[in-house]
Amino acid sequence: MSDALAQCRQVTRRFGPFTAVDRVDLRLDRGEVVGLLGANGAGKTTVIRMLLGLLATSGGEVELFGEPPSRRTRQRIGYVPQTLGLYDDLTPAENLEFSAAAFGIRGDGAVALPESLRGYSRTVVGSLPLGAQRGAAFAQALAHQPDLLILDEPTSGVDPLARARLWETVAEAAVAGTGVLVTTHYMEEAGECDRLLVMVTMVEAADWAAAFGALEAGGLAVALVETTLRVPGADPARVRQALAGLPAQVTDGPATLDERFFELTLAAAGARATG
Repeated sequence: MSDALAQCRQVTRRFGPFTAVDRVDLRLDRGEVVGLLGANGAGKTTVIRMLLGLLATSGGEVELFGEPPSRRTRQRIGYVPQTLGLYDDLTPAENLEFSAAAFGIRGDGAVALPESLRGYSRTVVGSLPLGAQRGAAFAQALAHQPDLLILDEPTSGVDPLARARLWETVAEAAVAGTGVLVTTHYMEEAGECDRLLVMVTMVEAADWAAAFGALEAGGLAVALVETTLRVPGADPARVRQALAGLPAQVTDGPATLDERFFELTLAAAGARATG
């Protein structure tokens, strides 16, 4: 049995002829923060859904706490999806009480609302600023003291101060021994992670030379690895558009070390250009 909190081994997911995720390996241990990075459509949420057992794999293996995902293993997870998972017509306290009851936490005051949200105790979630909504989602995910925290773009759309506060919560959870898997589009947040897994777009084509030329003409950085074209940092939709109908299969998989360096360098250059 593995000691990892969560693990993916060569995990693949296909939707009919379309391969959304191709041979991803991932391991998450207690007390560490692992960042899952990639462009829009790179398969980050698909990996999370397979890890949670909400989506079956087409190949490879997924384990939570040393066994296949199940309702029982999910009781040890705190999850904040992109949609936050809150009821808009309930207050933060009511959402917290509902979640606590679902996890078997009973009794008045068994779960306290964080101090930062107490000023919104009588305001329904749908009327809260986005930063407060995300704070409420964090509080709900942490209420049952999970061993594993999974966060899908948890700071998207919030201001820098609110993002910093949410990352303080992530750090506190990790220090307490919780393993954290987080997806993000903000490259500065990658520095808050202990390890990174970067998803890269891959192209397999019968005529790789024509596909290579089409991608270059579309302004995309592309490399040939054996018979596979790899396009780091690119939205898969943009890759398909650049191929302009050429017979090719576009998939997503883990980046190499060189590709991770490329993406980080490209992001840093973009930040300097707009700073």
